[in-house]
Amino acid sequence: MILRKYMSLLGVGSASVDLILPKEEYRRGEHIHGHFMIKGGTVEQQIKRIECDLVMINELDGNEEVIDSTNILSTRQIESDELNKVEFTFKLPTTIPVSSEEISYRFKTKLAFNEGIESRDQDFIKIV
Repeated sequence: MILRKYMSLLGVGSASVDLILPKEEYRRGEHIHGHFMIKGGTVEQQIKRIECDLVMINELDGNEEVIDSTNILSTRQIESDELNKVEFTFKLPTTIPVSSEEISYRFKTKLAFNEGIESRDQDFIKIV
């Protein structure tokens, strides 16, 4: 048991997060309704927060710009192998450029714990 706890602190067997979205294409100004699926690891862990950034990537120079962020603070304990669903709502700005060969978008999600390495997820979306 102690070995599993220390392994989870290093990221091996720790809880993970996955942003689940209903589709990949959205319009400017649209509300996105999805959820975070949090899956417990090999030991219980204390969740500190979920951070999710909408990032615009300039494919020509590789620059990334955070357009907007959402944070969910938590004191919840996730048990070993537990599945937990947390609702996600995000309103896309009306002024952002549409996706193109030069511009792409993704949500970068990070699940932070009181102890241990963060879990990360990326989900690409297209703005039309």
